[in-house]
Amino acid sequence: MQHDSDQHQMPPEAADLGLHDPLSDSFPAGTEGRTLYWIAVAFSLFQIATAAHLTDLPSQVIRAIHVGFLGLLGFPLLALVHRKGPAAKAVFWLLAAGSVAVAIYQWVEYGPLILRAGDPNQADIVMGVIALVVVFCAAWALMGPALPIIAGLFLAYCFWGEYLPSPFETRGYAFTQVVEHMSYGTEGIYGIPVYVSSTYIFLFILFGAFLEKAGMIRLFTDVSLGLVGDRQGGAAKVAVFSSGLMGTISGSGVANVVTTGQFTIPLMKSFGYRAAFAGGVEATSSMGGQIMPPVMGAVAFIMAETLGVSYHEVVKAALIPALLYFASAFWMVHLEAGKWGLRGMDRSELPSPGRALRERWYLILPLAVLVYLLFSGYTPLYSGTIGLALTIMLILGGSIALGLPSTLLRYVFWIGLGVVAAGFFEYGIRVIVGAMAVLIVWNIFSKGGREALIICRDSLAEGAKTALPVGIACALVGVIIGTMTLTGVATTFGQFIVSVGETNLFASLVLTMITCIVLGMGIPTIPNYIITSSIAGPALKALGVPLIVSHMFVFYFGILADLTPPVALACFAAAPIARESGLKISFEAIKVAAAGFVVPFMAVYTPALMLQDGGALASEIGYVPAVAYIVVKALLAIGLWGAAVIGWLGVRLGMVERLVAMAAAFTLVAALPLTDEIGFVLCAGFAFHIWRRNRAPTAAQA
Repeated sequence: MQHDSDQHQMPPEAADLGLHDPLSDSFPAGTEGRTLYWIAVAFSLFQIATAAHLTDLPSQVIRAIHVGFLGLLGFPLLALVHRKGPAAKAVFWLLAAGSVAVAIYQWVEYGPLILRAGDPNQADIVMGVIALVVVFCAAWALMGPALPIIAGLFLAYCFWGEYLPSPFETRGYAFTQVVEHMSYGTEGIYGIPVYVSSTYIFLFILFGAFLEKAGMIRLFTDVSLGLVGDRQGGAAKVAVFSSGLMGTISGSGVANVVTTGQFTIPLMKSFGYRAAFAGGVEATSSMGGQIMPPVMGAVAFIMAETLGVSYHEVVKAALIPALLYFASAFWMVHLEAGKWGLRGMDRSELPSPGRALRERWYLILPLAVLVYLLFSGYTPLYSGTIGLALTIMLILGGSIALGLPSTLLRYVFWIGLGVVAAGFFEYGIRVIVGAMAVLIVWNIFSKGGREALIICRDSLAEGAKTALPVGIACALVGVIIGTMTLTGVATTFGQFIVSVGETNLFASLVLTMITCIVLGMGIPTIPNYIITSSIAGPALKALGVPLIVSHMFVFYFGILADLTPPVALACFAAAPIARESGLKISFEAIKVAAAGFVVPFMAVYTPALMLQDGGALASEIGYVPAVAYIVVKALLAIGLWGAAVIGWLGVRLGMVERLVAMAAAFTLVAALPLTDEIGFVLCAGFAFHIWRRNRAPTAAQA
């Protein structure tokens, strides 16, 4: 039986760069591998049961068991994958046991712990220290030293901050107070990040795992090839299009690189794209999956919870920026193809998008229902549960339908299943759970049914494995948030940003951007967002920036950190596939991702770009005209930037022409007096000049 992940495999060469996915070879054969496989299945089943309220436990207990499962699965799995010796394996299993012990302790002692709040006993402190050790070790083993070192510095600040000079000194905290704050309650390890990880994030990761196993990647690829494969530079446009579609079900940029990149990067190279550019296009497009509605990445759920707004408010704010981001990538590959004369693929060799949709249209149904529920006011947890349940029903129902003797019976079966699925609106989730139980039993005894059950079981295991890095990062970043709430250090740094912004808002934004990118060089997007939004979000709000815009600003640059030299994780993930230097890919990626750097700044000055009220422009000309105006301006700026960096716009551009295009783009982005007017004049002059240059060969031929 095959349990290896289809989702996160990397070529062997990736190991040479130190970026091999530590879980890509999970669930190997053998007793230990099978044991971990079933632990992963149990982990997923527990999360589904709590999400669907089939099992009702206190939120604190669910969070503790979630972190316990992360340790129980993560430590032995890493030891097995990295082929550790007996001594190291024993240590890893001991840490896994510690993780389980902490979870059981929190469950059993839940009531007494509440009564002892503020006055922990010796056992509480011992278990609290074990919880901290387990979380730090898990993060170090899975993600390397960067995040644990940062979290460790924050934890040290709690203990020894009283010895620092003003304004960073603290009043001093007892050891027991710090341990209790970090290991119990909802301010430390088990804070909002772990709450979101144990509910929304895990559920949507499972949703993506089931859809991928059901064939969604192939559907996205076939539709992308059929729609844009024959256009100028079609191979790269397929990469942008398919990665954007993948963003609707997967929130991991690096995972997208190694999933779709296995197909798109060699395809782009085979059609003449430079290896570095091909890798840059894939890395940029894949990272964009985290900002692509409707599902977006895990950060979107954390943002909604942190801001106390509905999820669709976050999606609304992300919509136009995401479209601009992918439009920018599309434009860049179009210009690069034109510059080097790269043609599209032969239409006769491409799949038909209509046929692909006709054959596998049913895969879109769970996604459509999910989007409908999210935008109808249902919670992400409820929406994700229903979306996941429908996906499982489709997989199980599909194998049954294939075994039915006639087309008429298949229609009757699907209609009946649809009616049952619709019953959740009236009778709740238990109707769907009952239907799934019937489908499972039916599949056990039907021809081909067991294969469908294996797909579902493998998806449960793969989903749990995929959730490990996210969950562990969320647990450890809770230590950083706990330090901020205990000591108030975020206020100190925020006051510094405010003091800079009182005289120069742009300088505050640049300072925040640099903080995000520098932090992002060592830690994943989720902890990066949580840390920087905790510090910079309130500060930017104090400077008049709408709260959701300030958080999106931080979110964007946390993502772009994975494309920015020298670390550029997404680019180094693409490097072994492209067979090119990760640093070269990174420089190409930041060109392609122009919109990612431009849009956040434009949105701060004109919140209408994120469909938010406020800003001088909206108050002057009205909200709808302001949205239209800023979108047109952003498109022009992106178009000019593309011409400048690629050096082609129908004809090859000289250095002076490229500098003029760059100046026009910059003035359109800047929100200073007369910069818009200057930008439009430069844009018009540049466009007229290029139009004349493009006409010249035609006139000469005539």
